[in-house]
Amino acid sequence: MKTFVQEGDKLDILSTGALAAGAGFQYGSMFGVAQNAVTAAGQALVLVTVGVFDVVKAASQAWTAGQKIYWDNTAKVFTNVVGTNLFVGHAVLAVAGGAGDTVGRVRLHGTPT
Repeated sequence: MKTFVQEGDKLDILSTGALAAGAGFQYGSMFGVAQNAVTAAGQALVLVTVGVFDVVKAASQAWTAGQKIYWDNTAKVFTNVVGTNLFVGHAVLAVAGGAGDTVGRVRLHGTPT
């Protein structure tokens, strides 16, 4: 098909600044995890928008399996707090709420509607 560009589960975009591989990134109202590291704005970045990832979550926050998960673009962490945060997916596993419990497993659904 002449108009087809790419599948859409991975988006080829230009970075807006430095970003580590595996870091969450909000791109307008879209969200994904950086597949590659970039060191400056304007570099090619592959943003993975669908899949299951182990991510940095808000400390001292318990998650239940299946719970809605959001991206806190100010703190740059995943959270179960709605507020003004962007819905990005669901927790795959329960996580305890201790101060050291800073990794959660999330299934990203792609761009929410």
